[in-house]
Amino acid sequence: MRTTGLHHPLALCFALAWLQTSCAQYQEVLCLGTHNTLSWTGNPETQYELMREKYTGCEIVMGNLEIIMMKHSMNFTFLQSIREVTGYVLIALNQFSHLPLDQLRVIRGTTLYENRFALAVLLNYQIDSRHGLKELGLTHLTEIVEGGVYINFNKFLSYAPQVNWLDIVKDESSEVIIADNGPERHCDAACKGPCWGPRKDSCQILTKTVCAPQCNGRCFGRNPSECCHMECAGGCTGPLDTDCFACRNFNNSGSCMPQCPQPFIYNKHTFKLEPNPSAKYQYGSICVAQCPNNFVVDGSSCVSSCPPNKIEVEQGVKRCEPCGGLCPKVCKGIASGQTVDSQNIDSFINCTKIQGSLHFLVTGIQGDPFNNIPPLDPEKLKVFRTVREITDILDIQSWPGTLTDLSVFSNLTTIQGRTLYRGRHSKRGYSLLVMTIPSLTSLGLRSLRHINDGGVYITGNKKLCYHHTFNWTRLFITSSRPHHRQKNIKENRLEAKCVAEGKVCDPLCSSEGCWGPGPDQCLSCKNYSRGGTCVHRCRFLTGEGREFASPNRECMPCHSECEVQEDGPRAQEY
Repeated sequence: MRTTGLHHPLALCFALAWLQTSCAQYQEVLCLGTHNTLSWTGNPETQYELMREKYTGCEIVMGNLEIIMMKHSMNFTFLQSIREVTGYVLIALNQFSHLPLDQLRVIRGTTLYENRFALAVLLNYQIDSRHGLKELGLTHLTEIVEGGVYINFNKFLSYAPQVNWLDIVKDESSEVIIADNGPERHCDAACKGPCWGPRKDSCQILTKTVCAPQCNGRCFGRNPSECCHMECAGGCTGPLDTDCFACRNFNNSGSCMPQCPQPFIYNKHTFKLEPNPSAKYQYGSICVAQCPNNFVVDGSSCVSSCPPNKIEVEQGVKRCEPCGGLCPKVCKGIASGQTVDSQNIDSFINCTKIQGSLHFLVTGIQGDPFNNIPPLDPEKLKVFRTVREITDILDIQSWPGTLTDLSVFSNLTTIQGRTLYRGRHSKRGYSLLVMTIPSLTSLGLRSLRHINDGGVYITGNKKLCYHHTFNWTRLFITSSRPHHRQKNIKENRLEAKCVAEGKVCDPLCSSEGCWGPGPDQCLSCKNYSRGGTCVHRCRFLTGEGREFASPNRECMPCHSECEVQEDGPRAQEY
């Protein structure tokens, strides 16, 4: 392949020191850009050193190249290696006369300055001085894939109007604004056309407007046989996909391709999809054999984080996989002495894990006029239906009078008890507290299976039943001895009164007990269960949607292709 085209064999490295350990598989140097626009912190000298460290040796800027407020005496030769910028280029408020970006071939414009411009050159001169930008020096820039050009208020800048921008931008609809710059000057006669500066080596390289009509894109000459490959960006040195200055889509080891080699390929002999031994991942505009250490695989791409409907899992490499329900979301809990209230409850929407505690106090449930906090709408408590784990304490000392259970926590499986509630006279702490709730008739914590540390304190709930039907120590499964865990359950509804009132476990529950009325509140089932509800039996032979029983006696749906059996007794379903 010609050396003036793509580098080969292709690989990539990161200019950032903390990423350089992953560089062994790569040879082409990438660096991360910035997104500060015209905002800047620190002095110009500090910013210059940060830029020099970031961009020295860099060939592809992943993001935006922003050069802001640099002095005329600073040396920018470290930018000469940059050939591609994936975002925008912003050059503003500088004093230097020449910017050495003469190897820059392509600006992709995946992000745009002010949502409009891929190249913005603004206000580059020192007031009351002769210092300022005089020429752009972008002698190899041949394509801006998306976005326009904005060159304005550069007091000493000439030649910008001499550039044939239509040869560079996407099409005639692309916005090109060039105004209020320095005096216009003519190109050297040797250029025989547009130029970037006054010298013979500043002539513009045209790769689009000079092409023959047969070329669908760019060219390396004026003849119909001198068209670039359709996967080339910015021009080429020949007709092959390995002769491109840059790739329009993806660079695979020096060849420009519409997509990277996919994980599976179709075998036309076996009529099956089979693993592709040459598969690679999309990383920016490059195909890589493995993603960088700080990236995760999503399908056939390297991404910085998983999308909202997926979770990161470790499968030899870090991958994004569908959550199979609500994706985990960790939320910060409530500090001791504070409460869930109408002002903070929306912060728990879609939370699956509470990092800390949840406290429900009277000032949160009934409101706090002193602090201008209105009462909590009981409907809002349904946000806790997604919570599966609380790392510290569940503390309920107040509850709406219209609610007779705690079923808003029906999906809570674990209370870890990392920190515990300690009463005035208690040597041991509690991680579950339910105190003096007049409306409570059952707990309704149907999914609770583990209290990792701390005891339970359930007292003063005059209507509360069902709590006496099961052995609480079954929930205390930790390395500590269960009999050391405090269980303080008193002054609730007497068991005899509960039984007399019919507040007993459903007949389909096992002898292990229940959290409340109905077959969906059982700790375990006497016969079978379906989706968390106990049933007499599964739909083995009759009924809508045939089932089989798993080893733990859960009714599971048969595959839709299974043949329906019509004989046998009809099952009762609940």
